[in-house]
Amino acid sequence: MNNIRNLSFIGICMAFVVIALGAWTRLVDAGLGCPDWPGCYGFIVFPTNEAEIALAESRYPMFPYDINKAIPEVVHRYFAAALGLLAIFLVYLSFKSTNDKAIRGWASFLLVFICCQGLFGYLTVSLKLLPIIVTAHLFGGFTTLTLFYFIYLKSRNFQIFNQINISNLRVIAGIAFVVLIFQIFLGVWTSTNYASLACADFPTCQGSYLPDMDFRSGFNLNQEVGPNYLYGLLDNPARVAIHYSHRISALLVTLIFLVLMSRLWFSDAAPLASTLGMLLLTQITLGIINVVYVLPLYVAIAHNLVAACLLLATFTVNYLAWKK
Repeated sequence: MNNIRNLSFIGICMAFVVIALGAWTRLVDAGLGCPDWPGCYGFIVFPTNEAEIALAESRYPMFPYDINKAIPEVVHRYFAAALGLLAIFLVYLSFKSTNDKAIRGWASFLLVFICCQGLFGYLTVSLKLLPIIVTAHLFGGFTTLTLFYFIYLKSRNFQIFNQINISNLRVIAGIAFVVLIFQIFLGVWTSTNYASLACADFPTCQGSYLPDMDFRSGFNLNQEVGPNYLYGLLDNPARVAIHYSHRISALLVTLIFLVLMSRLWFSDAAPLASTLGMLLLTQITLGIINVVYVLPLYVAIAHNLVAACLLLATFTVNYLAWKK
């Protein structure tokens, strides 16, 4: 069981790295840094010298080679592949080292899910950044992290967890988890549709608290991509609708989390309340900085990572609330 616990912890760390690399790839517009999959312009890594670059561009004349975009894409792919190998080893250990059917089942599910993530990685490239596919792929990264974390919790007996009884908070904890997942979806959809800078001011959006918005186009899950979806095809009102929805949803998340934190504070689970509060405040601050300072790369990546931390913290609350 110790091996499973250690390997799942490594998986958590690796999943954070993959999420960060995925955000980096997205933020530098490198989603099509390699127009093929799993190679890059037909190479195992990426072209480096003049001859290789000339060959690469002859293979894909519609996609001029840019090493600054190829590198993030390739690095992201190889780290994601390493995460898949880790999942394979985790399944092997779960059947060798324990008779716990729950851990075996979840480890097997994790491996299948990561294989599906690989498929979505292929579809992301082959379908030229189709928004719904990219969104599913990015959202899948958060799910992979949560699965590794769940297996870690199942494989380790935290004594402090046994002293916390918050079964009376199941409803509010579940609501908080659902609204957070929805908020993460909106964040991913915002990034997928290049709507992060649709509102360049705060707290207003384009100088108004009720800007011109096109929700029908903004949340059309069956968008067409044209030659590809790089830089997006939506009109500005549609992007504003996406961005503004993410902001309004953040207010809802904050209100529900304030209720949850207050209940945790008076249920002998003050450390959990404090953790949620610090993460929520950090996430809100990073979101505002992203707008005011025009999406600084490392701040935007941190915004993704803190969202992942907040997801795990909320999952922990639900894990404790619903434990038998």
